[in-house]
Amino acid sequence: MSRLTKSILIITLILIADQVLKIWIKTSMMLGDEIVVFKNWFILHFVENNGMAFGFEFAGEYGKMFLTVFRLVAVGAIGWYLAKLSKNKELPFGFIVSIALILAGALGNIIDSLFYGMIFEDSYGKVSAIFPDGGGYATFLHGKVVDMFYFPLLEGRYPSWIPFVGGDPFIFFRPVFNIADSSITIGIFSIMIFYRQYFNKPEENSSEDENAVNDTFTEETIEPDQTSEKV
Repeated sequence: MSRLTKSILIITLILIADQVLKIWIKTSMMLGDEIVVFKNWFILHFVENNGMAFGFEFAGEYGKMFLTVFRLVAVGAIGWYLAKLSKNKELPFGFIVSIALILAGALGNIIDSLFYGMIFEDSYGKVSAIFPDGGGYATFLHGKVVDMFYFPLLEGRYPSWIPFVGGDPFIFFRPVFNIADSSITIGIFSIMIFYRQYFNKPEENSSEDENAVNDTFTEETIEPDQTSEKV
């Protein structure tokens, strides 16, 4: 199996998991509904957003269209880059997997933006139907991204001496996200963490090893005794 085929398989599996969970959330819960998975720190909390990862917004209708078009261009560029990288046998496969994770996450959220507005009802005060008779809640390019993972691990208040937010409540981790967001984040962080390992040139390693061998040989070499015999 080629590197590109493996990458496509990874992308496909992530997309299936992402879309299956989103469709289940969309057709099983009303907007704002919650399902407590584990105690009070792992919750499925159904929200929708018009913007970027982790629920961040990109203002206005034109902002939404711009973001979707930008995503399409970015996905095309990343896909081309991934196909090119897959042909380079010298690159570690881990780096290619990281790019595949980023591409899978971007595709997952693009699907929501492109099609969810046309195939789903809105979820305000009701569970959404898929392919409703009256059409969806929005047009092409104007779908909302479905988010659900919520991890309120720590709750408290900011100290009163902190400007602007002193005394206000805070929650860590507040953003709600989905599998696609997680895929992008893991891909980016893996590149950051393993950057030196991914891009350390073999020539540098071989020269370092050669120098180490030469140093060892020099240290262990014993010069012959050049004392002359007396007659």
